[in-house]
Amino acid sequence: MFRIFRKKNKQSGELQDVQLRPVEQSGVDPLEKRLEDSRRTIGKRLKALVSDHSNINEDLLDELETTLLTADVGVKASLEIMDNLRSAIANGVIKEPLSLLPAVQAELYELIAPCEQFLAVDTKQQPFVILMVGINGAGKTTTIGKLAQRFKEEGLSVMLAAGDTFRAAAVEQLKSWGARNDVPVIAQGTGADSAAVIFDAIQSAKARGVDILIADTAGRLHTQSNLMEELKKIHRVIGRVDDSAPHEVMLVVDAGTGTNALNQAQHFNAAVKITGITITKLDGTARGGMLFAIARELGIPIRYIGVGEAAEDLRPFDAGTFINAILPLD
Repeated sequence: MFRIFRKKNKQSGELQDVQLRPVEQSGVDPLEKRLEDSRRTIGKRLKALVSDHSNINEDLLDELETTLLTADVGVKASLEIMDNLRSAIANGVIKEPLSLLPAVQAELYELIAPCEQFLAVDTKQQPFVILMVGINGAGKTTTIGKLAQRFKEEGLSVMLAAGDTFRAAAVEQLKSWGARNDVPVIAQGTGADSAAVIFDAIQSAKARGVDILIADTAGRLHTQSNLMEELKKIHRVIGRVDDSAPHEVMLVVDAGTGTNALNQAQHFNAAVKITGITITKLDGTARGGMLFAIARELGIPIRYIGVGEAAEDLRPFDAGTFINAILPLD
């Protein structure tokens, strides 16, 4: 069954049903276990909060707003949710504290549902170029390896470009993933021009008829203007080989960085126009609320979430399953 919550339409002012896909009922969804910290900072706190109040008052609403903010949901997203809840209370849609839980669940779902857009690879491109960007430590190179394995299992041919030429370990790490998945890796020595490496890789992928080329880039802080300019150069060089490329610019962010992930996304998006986001390390101590902040501020598709070390733990993002994992109503 779908969970249904009635709320006021922002444009028409009329009440409408919001439907939320539930977790599959055949046992406990494994994602719930992987997102224990996110569920504790959002779901469990909200449940405890409404259980402690016999009626809806300003103290309860203030505490609810604080819970959203401390879970890294973000200021604008939290304020929008609270405005909608207050409106629903004023209109008599929400009458008692326990009714706040499905209401919050529906609000969170509506925030991230538009960002549930799976990565569609156009194999007519040959190669379909994916440019990976992000700061050091976000899990970019590991994500590339996991994506390569996923695409190979889907029957697609893959090539990797070792564009992170500043860090020797990054090249070796990428070569290791290539060997593990039987995927060719185009690389040069440490300190080589990153744009040139990726240029050569695209030419090679075209010659071999490769379906997907995944290009690594050096990790850089979004505040390092010189390195961000280099990233823009890489983007331009790729466009000279194929004016439709890169076909995907994927930002990898570490969920543990909290609301700073939004700052990263904003700066990288301004530099190279991000088309998709992968959020890693959600199985750790991350609160998980930053997904909603990014969705509210940027609306960029969330392609994958990382919830473990294994390749299969890089999962396509599903909004309904994610919401039910962090805020189950059962």
